[in-house]
Amino acid sequence: MPVTPVLELRGIDKSYGAVKVLYDVAFTAYPGEVTALVGDNGAGKTTLVKGIGGVHPFDSGEYYFEGAPVRLGSPRDAAALGIEVVHQDLALCENLDIVENMFLGRERTRGLALDEAGMEAAATSTLSGLSVRTMGSVRRRVSDLSGGQRQTVALARAVLWDSRLVVLDEPAAALGVAQTQQVLELVRRLADKGLAVVLISHNMNDVFAVSDRIATLYLGHMVAQVRTGDVTHRQVVELITSGRSGDLGLPR
Repeated sequence: MPVTPVLELRGIDKSYGAVKVLYDVAFTAYPGEVTALVGDNGAGKTTLVKGIGGVHPFDSGEYYFEGAPVRLGSPRDAAALGIEVVHQDLALCENLDIVENMFLGRERTRGLALDEAGMEAAATSTLSGLSVRTMGSVRRRVSDLSGGQRQTVALARAVLWDSRLVVLDEPAAALGVAQTQQVLELVRRLADKGLAVVLISHNMNDVFAVSDRIATLYLGHMVAQVRTGDVTHRQVVELITSGRSGDLGLPR
């Protein structure tokens, strides 16, 4: 029985003024899988992600979420569906602790007061469910956390809010080897929990280590979306740099 994609885009176009950025783009992301979105600078990755997250609406095309057509007017609409976009800046408040960041803007109350105990228990349970054991107290301020730990908080927040699709923009870009490995393991756990994960990365080693599928954008065109095991590093690099590799990509 075919699996319904969590996200399916068809015929997506997007322009900014006279500059066309996306051309007839098709893209899918499946539950329980990591789909790597790759492409050179200027390929259209950021524009595609902003459209997925409701920041800038697409000019034309079809947007399906869990099989149903949707139209997003804002990031709030995307969040209501269960779409979480984790940007490179992570959108964390350094002066707040882990619990406060995970519930930022969606605090729980008990009567007129904040339900501090309930939020702390939920944050602890979420981190434990992701097998995160390097955090220490959930009352640590974010300013005291390493880069890898901050990424962990951002990813755990997506799980806490029952997201169905999580988009990660270069989650390991500023991390060392050990922290990168921890974040990639966490990305894999998100997919293993049944979420659809879209990973944007320039690092081919990370892409091949954690992804199930690779989607390649070239100058605004989606030139290939293939299973990771069906392509080599060389083929993906060729798709990124020239838009084709052998029988894959743009026609000759």
